[in-house]
Amino acid sequence: MMAKAEKAAKAATESFTTAAESFFKSPFSAFEFPKADVPAAYRDFAEKGIAQAKQGYERVKAAAEEASELVETTYATAAKGASTYNLKVIEVARTNVNAHFDFISALLSVKSPTEVAEITQAHAKKALETYVSQGKELADIAKKVSADTVEPIKAASSKAFRVSV
Repeated sequence: MMAKAEKAAKAATESFTTAAESFFKSPFSAFEFPKADVPAAYRDFAEKGIAQAKQGYERVKAAAEEASELVETTYATAAKGASTYNLKVIEVARTNVNAHFDFISALLSVKSPTEVAEITQAHAKKALETYVSQGKELADIAKKVSADTVEPIKAASSKAFRVSV
């Protein structure tokens, strides 16, 4: 009787195992791809597509690296130019402050109203000439800085235009 019970238990276990395997296998069978040979034409088409995608990626990567270098160069040039311009502005301010102190010192030593008029007129004339000269210098620096900053961008855009034409 024990042997019969063991056989029945073993048969029930096997039956349950088979049912469980079939239950868990069947929902996922919809996601299995059929095992079929892919025609050579499709394989060639896919390989060409992958090769073209790799080439496209390399071109985009190279363009991104060039753009990054362009931005770095442009930024460095602009920063250097701004520094040059700012140093000139400080120099201009220092020159003008010193000229005004000299003017005030000269006024403190005058003995007549005529001397005041002469010193004031001379100072005004010299100050005006200095301001005009300083303005030209600052304008020249600004022009050079802007030209130097834009140059890498112009070169890159003309290169891109030549490549695309």
